[in-house]
Amino acid sequence: MTLDTRTESCRRIATLMGPLWIAADEAGLTRIGFEALDVPDVESTPQTEAHLQQAIEELSEYFRGERRTFDVALAPRGTPFQQRVWAALRTIPWGQTWTYGQLAEHLGDPQAVRAVGRCNGLNPWAVVVPCHRVIGADGTLTGYAGGLERKRWLLEHEGALAPALFT
Repeated sequence: MTLDTRTESCRRIATLMGPLWIAADEAGLTRIGFEALDVPDVESTPQTEAHLQQAIEELSEYFRGERRTFDVALAPRGTPFQQRVWAALRTIPWGQTWTYGQLAEHLGDPQAVRAVGRCNGLNPWAVVVPCHRVIGADGTLTGYAGGLERKRWLLEHEGALAPALFT
């Protein structure tokens, strides 16, 4: 994952499911992911720092089970269709899952299942934009940039899946 050190600042935070890397510019969060960002320390602006601190606080509340939605500003960088998909992901309620087909229907284009799946996979804000709540048509857990074990953990944390008895 590359970071534009001219405009973005980054923080690493520890979570119950491993580290997350958070990046922001002055408009908002540019990404949250599981992949390490190998970047030099970048001095953040007051606005960038405010976005990072808000994200850290909100994610901490989420992992403690005290937060179900996120208010931190996002700085989307993508096509209009990608942005529509990412916005739709934020409407999937806590504790629920949708299939890719349901997400495409929600967007008013039931034939766009594959395109929706691609956009879901490109979601730059793990956890905050809950792409982990999208599952296969048969109810199986399908691809997740953070790995299926993290996806399972997130869905169990939200009560959308019963905890696995055996792994």
